[in-house]
Amino acid sequence: MPDDETGRIRALAEILREFELDAVRVRVGDIEYELVKREPAPAGIVVAPAAGVLPAAAGGDGTVPAAAPPNVKRVTAPVVGVFYGAPSPGADPFVTVGERVVPGQVLCILEAMKLMNEITSEYAGVVSRVIPDNGELVSLGDDLFWIDP
Repeated sequence: MPDDETGRIRALAEILREFELDAVRVRVGDIEYELVKREPAPAGIVVAPAAGVLPAAAGGDGTVPAAAPPNVKRVTAPVVGVFYGAPSPGADPFVTVGERVVPGQVLCILEAMKLMNEITSEYAGVVSRVIPDNGELVSLGDDLFWIDP
């Protein structure tokens, strides 16, 4: 990241703190910066799923895999946004586990800053895992799908 960009982000973070804002969004030319304040979880509180409910990324044994198996092609989030697995509420999902996909096929939508970004597959193969839940916030680089070639 260039120094001037780092400086802009630090300045925006300072504005966020100084004015006790929850979020700030600024456009500089073609680049838009958005900083959102997140409250840390209070110490001593552990968030766990309800009994019998596994996180979306959990394996059959209830463990959450740290990394994709070596043969799997990973589709990752190109932006921070809200994951939507279907084109609209109540509609069939774009893809499901076990479904064969081809390059260019729409896998999901990520909503970022009120823009709907279609995420397409770069790979041909079978979807072996859909990681996030519908409506879940994902970060840049988070795994969205695993595709077995």
